[in-house]
Amino acid sequence: MAENLQLLSISDNNLEKCLKCSICTVYCPVAGVTPFYPGPKHAGPDGERYRIKDVVFFDEKALKMCLNCKRCEVACPEGVHIADIIQSARIKYAKHGPGLREFTLANTDLVGSLATMVAPVANFSTGLAPVKSVLHSVVKIDKHRKFPAYASQKFETWYKKYAAAQQEQYKNQVTYFHGCYVNYNYPQLGKDLIKVLNAIGYGVKLLDKEKCCGVPLVSNGFIEQAKKQAEINMASMRESVKAGRPVITTSSSCTLMMRNEYNHLLHVDNEVAQGNLSLATRFIYKLVEEGKVKLAFKEDYKKRLCYHTPCHMEKLGWAIYSTSLVKMIPGVEFIMLESQCCGIAGTYGFKKENYETSQKIGEPLFKQIEDVKADYVVTDCETCKWQIEMSTSAKVMNPLSIIAEALDVEKTIELNKK
Repeated sequence: MAENLQLLSISDNNLEKCLKCSICTVYCPVAGVTPFYPGPKHAGPDGERYRIKDVVFFDEKALKMCLNCKRCEVACPEGVHIADIIQSARIKYAKHGPGLREFTLANTDLVGSLATMVAPVANFSTGLAPVKSVLHSVVKIDKHRKFPAYASQKFETWYKKYAAAQQEQYKNQVTYFHGCYVNYNYPQLGKDLIKVLNAIGYGVKLLDKEKCCGVPLVSNGFIEQAKKQAEINMASMRESVKAGRPVITTSSSCTLMMRNEYNHLLHVDNEVAQGNLSLATRFIYKLVEEGKVKLAFKEDYKKRLCYHTPCHMEKLGWAIYSTSLVKMIPGVEFIMLESQCCGIAGTYGFKKENYETSQKIGEPLFKQIEDVKADYVVTDCETCKWQIEMSTSAKVMNPLSIIAEALDVEKTIELNKK
């Protein structure tokens, strides 16, 4: 009787399980718009077989063209961590260290802290043609890229006024990993989250120590710094969970990084994140589904909304929670956009050499959005928001902000008192 044979994987990212079927290349956004990228199969598992033998086969230029969008991994029938193979190769074999541009794009806490102190000046100056020209020619940040605006007050500063009340007035508690975007660019999303959670009876605490999740640091070559920050985040999450508070986020990319990539790329123990970290929409939807909380919405809230699935949300498989939550609003006309990459991939689309590729990747999505003519595009990724708002006439909102806008707060509070 023949025995079932199973291919054993002895590498970190299931390299040996690659069937060479090339499905990953078919789904790769970069391979679809430029002939200069060999595709994820060749850059990933195929190339790694050669790199293991001799570092001379490391093609830094080709590997830097990878978006790390994870669509190759979603498509792979064998569960090969193709994007992680490429990222790991860049970490291990990179011949050139990060420069001024990479430092600026990667250090979001430093740049964000400085920019918020002079937000009006920073926002005005980055839109000036001479400044864009210098960034383009000297720093190599493309002159066509529009920078996200900085807030005049950090979310953490605003939160301090309400921290005591959050802990004293609510029996149920969660911890919020807000991330750089909420802290420096758009504090309103954090305020919207607190509004919704308070209405259903949950207080919100911040992590005792929070650092950038590390996505821009890894993308730009600051691996040791990313690892140190990951250790701080995981230690803070362990303290939160020990105190009985699950941790929630409002960013799909931050969530994927901490749940999936800390261990694969940085070799940081992230077991606490894998079991206790969730997107806020997933957390709230599960409470509603289980009958633990109820939501009430304004009767006069009428909107036409379309949802864009971020690539990292596709990898998480959690779009269903965000879309289902939005669909609960009675006055919403909901349209699910075809799943396509927007092209920005965090800091990737800011770089001069990537800008054209970034925009070509996003063109089909931009056309979809313009054709739909929705009141808002809804998405869980902040950099998708930047790309879509720069490249279309649409206004983009996080699902939590939609829920907060449509929520009948008083009625929701009453429903959850019973």
